[in-house]
Amino acid sequence: MSAWLGALRAIVGREFLRFVHQRERFLSALVRPLVWLLIFAAGFRAALGVSIIPPYQTYITYETYIVPGLCAMILLFNGMQSSLSLVYDREMGSMRLLLTSPLPRWWLLFCRLIGSSAISVLQVYAFLAIAALFGITMPGWGYVAVLPGLILGGIMLGALGLVLSSFVRQLENFAGVMNFVIFPMFFLSSALYPLWKMRESSELLYWICAYNPFTQVVEMIRFLLYLGFNPSAFAWVLGVAVGLSALAVWGYDPARGMMRRKV
Repeated sequence: MSAWLGALRAIVGREFLRFVHQRERFLSALVRPLVWLLIFAAGFRAALGVSIIPPYQTYITYETYIVPGLCAMILLFNGMQSSLSLVYDREMGSMRLLLTSPLPRWWLLFCRLIGSSAISVLQVYAFLAIAALFGITMPGWGYVAVLPGLILGGIMLGALGLVLSSFVRQLENFAGVMNFVIFPMFFLSSALYPLWKMRESSELLYWICAYNPFTQVVEMIRFLLYLGFNPSAFAWVLGVAVGLSALAVWGYDPARGMMRRKV
């Protein structure tokens, strides 16, 4: 057990050290959602109305409505960036060295997910703090209640990045894959506009958004921030996280997964 905990401390500590030395990553993670919150929100508010009433019957401004979606955006981008570093580690050989450890491969990958999720959560709370300085606040206990949702959402989106990184052969190809995944997931969700508004435009797009796992992450975070609980969204996120994690373990198994085809 001490070896397992030692691996957890080492891998998570390495992720934090890498994050500390990459200040641009922290700034970009904050600037991107703040631009959406403080600039683009004005245009979307004009299109959707001054206020909206989401399914949980809370009357809020549009800026407050999109905060959960922007929190999920931070989780998504950080999960992809963490996987980008995995592709780099694999090219440099350090990833293969890590996977030769006598510890189970699933535990090593889980430690990596924990490290990236912890960094994502810190970035989200930094974003929420800056949003509060501009008067965009949530219920006080909501900042505490949302923590488990942020961790679970970070693990799910980090596992998605792990799966993608197991397919990508070269570092330069991963940026294109990231854009191909990130932007459809983000825009085809309830991050920027409620699903009922999407349904007014297109029934097909509505169902695509409804079954988008990223939508479930957004809704889980949104309910928790307002001291509610969405069991359907929680079950979706948990199930997808388990499935993607299992696929990532298979993908990084040299005997069966995608790693064998890269040798």
